[in-house]
Amino acid sequence: DKAPLSKSLLLVLSAISILLTLLFQHYQKFFAYNLQAIKEDFQIWRLLCGRTICLDLKDTFCSSLLIYNFRIFERRYGSRKFSSFLLGVWMLSALFDLLLVEVAQYIFGITINSLPSGFLGPVFALFVPFYSSIPRVQVTQVLGHFSITNKSLVYILGLQLLTSGSYIWILALSGLISGICYNSSMLKVHRILCVPRWVAKIFSWTLEPVFSSAEPTNEVRVGMGATVDIQRQQRMELLDRQIMMSQVAQMRRQRQQQGGMINWNRLFPPLRHRHNANYQDHRPSEQGIPPPTEVSEEQVARLMEMGFSRGDALEALRASNNDLNVATNFLLQH
Repeated sequence: DKAPLSKSLLLVLSAISILLTLLFQHYQKFFAYNLQAIKEDFQIWRLLCGRTICLDLKDTFCSSLLIYNFRIFERRYGSRKFSSFLLGVWMLSALFDLLLVEVAQYIFGITINSLPSGFLGPVFALFVPFYSSIPRVQVTQVLGHFSITNKSLVYILGLQLLTSGSYIWILALSGLISGICYNSSMLKVHRILCVPRWVAKIFSWTLEPVFSSAEPTNEVRVGMGATVDIQRQQRMELLDRQIMMSQVAQMRRQRQQQGGMINWNRLFPPLRHRHNANYQDHRPSEQGIPPPTEVSEEQVARLMEMGFSRGDALEALRASNNDLNVATNFLLQH
């Protein structure tokens, strides 16, 4: 939903790749990313064919999953700005591919005549805004030391794609450099390499009705902003809230498996001493204990909506001096 360009890339490129691999193998030679043919025979059309369709189904699968995960950028920026980014980094990465091949031959003496085919440069370039703009939320820990976040799976997919071929590191490096150059406010590349409005309108009229999807009926509706930018911001906030709610549900299941207790000792050791004193004396001491902080019932209700118990919400808000963000972060991490 709200990402027709991502959907079209995922479906069309994957379908063509599967057809070339299974049914039309004799046509694969036209989609090979042959650098020697480009430089010596001036077959410029190979830049378009060789840098669009994957000839390896493993690369097709990994790049399709990454495009699916990166659809959030089309929802945030809009289809025109997202397509401008893909077009810009595609053109820049084609240039950097040739430069990196020449550098590898000059420094290391490696002669590279062909590179892996596919829409790989823009896919690797999307890791730049993914790293800089998507918030990192810890989900769990492995062996008590290695953190698993909501971004770990995407990085694992990128690593799998990076190790699928011998020279794919050149495409990855050129894609990352292209993404950095396009996002740079100093180079102003985004003002030069962009999709014109009239082209965006033509594709909006012709292709968007084909690849657009109906809004899910079970999705929470958001208010309609006065401008397109406000509507995109509202959609972005809703998506971020859905990510947070999914992490809350995960942490709640983990707490239930561990007995429903929260380890307050990591951040609030005075609470432990106060509770231990209460259990030993069966009554709170009236001396040496400050009066409890007044807690807003509205904030308690908001934490309870996220799945936390009332007791945990009260303790977190009291210990954080009614700071909802601090209390939420602590409950999510513990």
